[in-house]
Amino acid sequence: MENPDASICTAGGVDKFKDVAIFQDYHGLKEFREAIAKFMGRVGGNKVIFDANRIVMSSGATGANETIMFCLADPGDTFLVPSPYYPFARDLRWRTGLEIVPVDCKSSNNFRITRAAMEDAYEKAQKWNLNVKGIIIANPSNPLGTTLDIATMRSLVAFVNEKNIHLVCDEIYAATVFDSPRFVSVAEVIQDMDCCNRDLIHIVYSLSKDMGIPGFRVGIVYSFNDDVMLCARKMSSFGLVSSQTQYLLASMLSDDGFVGNFLRESSKRLAKRHYVFTKGLEQVGISCLTSNAGLFFWMDMRLLLKEQSFEGEIELWRVILNEVKLNVSPGSSFQCSEPGWFRVCFANMDDETVEVALNRIRAFVLNRENQESNRSKRCWRKKHLRLSFSSTRLYDETIMSPCMISPHSPLVRAKT
Repeated sequence: MENPDASICTAGGVDKFKDVAIFQDYHGLKEFREAIAKFMGRVGGNKVIFDANRIVMSSGATGANETIMFCLADPGDTFLVPSPYYPFARDLRWRTGLEIVPVDCKSSNNFRITRAAMEDAYEKAQKWNLNVKGIIIANPSNPLGTTLDIATMRSLVAFVNEKNIHLVCDEIYAATVFDSPRFVSVAEVIQDMDCCNRDLIHIVYSLSKDMGIPGFRVGIVYSFNDDVMLCARKMSSFGLVSSQTQYLLASMLSDDGFVGNFLRESSKRLAKRHYVFTKGLEQVGISCLTSNAGLFFWMDMRLLLKEQSFEGEIELWRVILNEVKLNVSPGSSFQCSEPGWFRVCFANMDDETVEVALNRIRAFVLNRENQESNRSKRCWRKKHLRLSFSSTRLYDETIMSPCMISPHSPLVRAKT
C-alpha cells in the first residue's frame, strides 16, 4: 500500500481511527492546515508561502464565503461584484442580509474589470445610499473561464486601498488552469505592493473543483487581517470539516508525486476537452470567449437571438433546454450586462457525450439557418409579387418545393 497513513478505515489503521474520532481542535488538524497551505502555494506556482495558522476551515466554499461576509459586514451593507459572476446571492445574501451591486463588464474588452467600471458601480451604490464594504471576485472566473492578469489585480488592490474597502478573492479554480496566462493569487500581488493595507485582503479557497471532490465539503478562509481570523475561527464550529476527512486529505496532499501527477493530468484533459468542444462550435459559426481555466467556457450565441434582449435570451435558452436537450446556463443568470451569452460546462462529460452535444448544436444551428433563409425568401417574394397577363410565365421551382415548407427537427437530424 503506497499511503498506509491514509487507511484509517482498515484493520491496520484502528489506532489512528480512534485518535481522530474524538473531539479535535476546532481550528483543524495541524497536519491538515499545513497540507492545505502547501497546496495553495503549489497551485500558485510557489510564489507565496501561505501561513497554516491563518487557515480557517469551512464546509465548502459556500460556507467560507458566508463566514467572511459575516466577519466583514452588517445587514444592509453592500459588496461590488464584477459581472458576469457566479450567482453569489445564496452565499452572500440569504442569511447575512447584504446587498450586491454588479460591476458591469463588457464584451468589447473581453469582460475585463476596469477602473472605470469599478468607479461607476461604487458611485451608483453611493447614490442609492448603500454602504460599500468591499469587492468580491472569482479568479479564475466563473463563468468566463479566464484568469486575471497582474495589472488588473494591482488595479483592484489599489482601488480597495483608496476606498478603504475589502477585497475578497474566491480562488477555488486556481488549479484548473490549462493554458497561459498562469494563475496569479492576490497573495502574490500584494507581496510587491508597498502601499497595500493587507488587513483589507482575504481569500476563499476550496478543494472541490481543483481536486474534484465537491462531496468532501472542504472550504477555506484565509485572511491577512488578525481580527477577521479571530472572528472566523469563532464561527468555524458551525461548519466544521470532519476529522476523518481532514486526516485523509492531509495524507493525500502530502504525497507530492500523486498531487503532481493529478494536476498535470487534470490540466491535460481540461485542455483537450476545451479544444474539442470550442473548435466544434467554431465549425458552425459559434464563437466563445478565449479562456484558459475552469470547467466551463462562455459561449456567444447573440447571432441566434430573435431579438437582442434578455427576453430573447431566455426564449433561446428554453429552446436549447427543452428541444435541443442541452443544459446550458443563460448569461442573465450571471448578471451579464449583454444578452446572448451562455455558460457551457464541459468537464463533466465523456468524449461520446461531447460528440452528441456537438451534433445536437450543429443540427440546431443548421435548422435555424434554414428557417431564416426561408423567411427571407418569403419576404422577398411578397415584396416582388406582380400580376402579369403576358404570355411569359415566370416560374420559381422553389415556391412549390416540398423541402421548403417541411419543418426540420434538430433531434431527427441529430440521428441521421
